[in-house]
Amino acid sequence: MPQNSKSYLAHVRQVGQDKYEPHLLENHLRKVAHKAGEFAAGFAASDWGRLAGLWHDLGKYRPAFQKHIKSSSGYDPEAHISSENNPATRHASTGAVYARKKLGPKGTILAYLIAGHHAGLPDYYKDEAPGIPLSDINKDNDLLDEALQETIPNDILNGIDPSPLKVERSQDLHFLIRMLFSCLVDADFLDTESFMSPEKAIHRGIRGTPDELLRCFDQHMAEFEKGAKETGLNAIRSEILTACRQAAKNEPGVYTLTVPTGAGKTLSSLTFALEHAVASNKNRIVYAIPYTSIIEQTADIFRSIFEPLGEVLIEHHSNIEPKDEKHEQSWSRLATENWDAPLIVTTTVQLFESLYAAKTSRCRKLHNLLNSVIVLDETQLLPVENLNPIRDAIRILSTQYDVTFLLTTATPTGLNRLCDPFGKKLLEGVKSNEIIEDPERYYESLRRVDYEFPDNFESRRTWDEIGQALRQHETVLAVVNTRKDAKHLFEKLPKDNAFHLSARMCAKHRSHVIEKIKQRLKEKEPVRVVSTQLVEAGVDLDFPVVYRALSGLDSIVQAAGRCNREDGLTDENGKSAMGRVIVFVPPDTPPKGALSNAAYSSVSLLSGETSNPQTLHSPDIFNRYFELFFQSIGNHDINKVLDKLNTNAAYCQIQFRTAAARFKMIEDEAMVSVFVDYDEHAKQWLGMLRTAPEKNGWLLRRLQRYTVNIYQHEMKKMLSEGRLEEVARGFFAIAGGGIYDPQLGLLVEEPETGLAVQC
Repeated sequence: MPQNSKSYLAHVRQVGQDKYEPHLLENHLRKVAHKAGEFAAGFAASDWGRLAGLWHDLGKYRPAFQKHIKSSSGYDPEAHISSENNPATRHASTGAVYARKKLGPKGTILAYLIAGHHAGLPDYYKDEAPGIPLSDINKDNDLLDEALQETIPNDILNGIDPSPLKVERSQDLHFLIRMLFSCLVDADFLDTESFMSPEKAIHRGIRGTPDELLRCFDQHMAEFEKGAKETGLNAIRSEILTACRQAAKNEPGVYTLTVPTGAGKTLSSLTFALEHAVASNKNRIVYAIPYTSIIEQTADIFRSIFEPLGEVLIEHHSNIEPKDEKHEQSWSRLATENWDAPLIVTTTVQLFESLYAAKTSRCRKLHNLLNSVIVLDETQLLPVENLNPIRDAIRILSTQYDVTFLLTTATPTGLNRLCDPFGKKLLEGVKSNEIIEDPERYYESLRRVDYEFPDNFESRRTWDEIGQALRQHETVLAVVNTRKDAKHLFEKLPKDNAFHLSARMCAKHRSHVIEKIKQRLKEKEPVRVVSTQLVEAGVDLDFPVVYRALSGLDSIVQAAGRCNREDGLTDENGKSAMGRVIVFVPPDTPPKGALSNAAYSSVSLLSGETSNPQTLHSPDIFNRYFELFFQSIGNHDINKVLDKLNTNAAYCQIQFRTAAARFKMIEDEAMVSVFVDYDEHAKQWLGMLRTAPEKNGWLLRRLQRYTVNIYQHEMKKMLSEGRLEEVARGFFAIAGGGIYDPQLGLLVEEPETGLAVQC
């Protein structure tokens, strides 16, 4: 029981049978205020962070809430409260109402944070997204009146008058509010966790500094260079590495690194990030990559480099799996919640969707981007339809939150067009600096392939014809545009040495197949691979011949990066030979949108160039390609995300939740993740999930590498046919009638009659 009648509770923790420890509300508010103020100090907003912390749980002073927490926790079983239409747990709006009454119009900024600290940032007006809008919170005046009748310490109620916020323009206000929101929710989570789960809290805290990481990296590179052969390729890699070290000593800002595939871009970009973090006193490095398949590969490389330091790296993406239940409380698992680590490897989807998110769980990490280095790898893959919000995030972070960006690509001159198409400064005054002087010179010196184009781009080839062409090569890779295309082409090949890669396979399956392919390539055994574009950016596979379905020029060049990649081919006389990249026109047109626009832009340029094998080594054609491609898309904020955030920003009326729902890095029909029984582990964990769906946190994370994304209409059809089942609320798995093929992955359609399924 409380020590006196004026002891108010924030939380209650059971410490034994009929034994409870109270977390006093005033202590919680003061500690959260201190943490949030510290977090916000980096962008001169500590007063605002402190006030948000002091007022975020004012609603818990209400007698109804106190009775609720005592009853529900068992702390005071006699404190009965009706559960019917119970408003007792509503407390977030109370502090929001108080902030507006206390500070007037500028209190609206704090009102967003406080009202959303559990449910997520709200819209100002009722809009597309669900939830109570901020404009309606005055309806809870009576809840505030109830709280203010209690004994609340003056230092909590009165706080301080906050200093003016630094915002360059009203359109940037949404970002500042979201950063403050991150400070509040992380401080709230951390203080609550330190009381409720002290066994977790002891595992937290950043491990390693950029300076320690750089020393470890330098030691690794010194050992690596000892065993490196003196070749022309390694000389170029050394040149690029040196250029990155020198550029890293310059002022923070936006940098680009344009080097061809095979030139050591991964290690060079890490070199820049580490050197710059040390030279400019940055807190951490975030490495954002487009595909999870590359993330796992890159994270493994980084992990091996920094192994002497122990755990200093976290992976944050949908396919990372906990090692065991104990791993749930490990440093790396906990650090993914708020990115409190010196090195984070994540996806561009996770990064940018978090920057435009409204949910507490996604926003919590954002304040830790302050004063960091962010590497955006394979930047040509950023979705053009969302380029304006992406550019805006880069501009604001680099100019107002001390973030240095390094944008990398292997596509010649692609970054120039991405950052500054048509000669307009679309990064709005943020100058980008190319690290490699005259990068185009490397594309000719590292040229390792010849391109072969169709004589007539109007003439489509059937899958039978393409399959027959692939049969002429013992070792060959074919990259196609869709999962459906990959299935059709794979079925045309003999299965004894053919492999299929697509997103119809779960991550665990894809990893196993990639390892098998690498082993066959290493042992020079026959191997024919059909894949979607998931192999194009960074996957370390090397073929003498690559077939690529017609697509954008940047995709064709990326596919060429899997050809004659490392050792170099030789002819029958032992002289250097070129790899072959054969572009073909598939039987089906690409899906409408960026993919089809990219293909049409390529045709417009290549139609008159088919006799020139040097075409795709020319910077000029890429200048023209990107201009055509950008013009074909037209709208670079297709869902009008910035309109929802900027239109009424001068009046602090921002539609956070609707903008978050609209901002999707992958524009597609809504998709659903389905668990598949790829191996015995997956079958075991799915069985456990079926029997105990309410205790599913660890199991769901364990099963993340066993998911396949399918469309909503596919899910409904499979459910109606009994091929899917709901194994936990909102989570689906293939049922007895569902088929997971050991080569093709999830068969969404009914299998064709006579389909041979071979292991």
